[in-house]
Amino acid sequence: MNNTILLTFLSKTNWSIQIAMIMIICNLLSIGIGRYAIKIRGLGPSISILGIQELGLPELLATTSLGHVIGVGTIIGLRSLGIIS
Repeated sequence: MNNTILLTFLSKTNWSIQIAMIMIICNLLSIGIGRYAIKIRGLGPSISILGIQELGLPELLATTSLGHVIGVGTIIGLRSLGIIS
């Protein structure tokens, strides 16, 4: 039953592969910038993603949150310009 609700919701949204790729690129860009911009790192639980040893869970959550904000702004801007539909 939950799958039916999820599929119904997804069919009514304007999600596409273009939008997913824009969001992924914005998140990766934000993680890359955050790795060098965050001065005090590694205070929380440590995770290792792609060999980034000093990037912990708080830093990952902060950078991906910023990445989502940048991604949403990019998607809205590109839609208003008519570049993506």
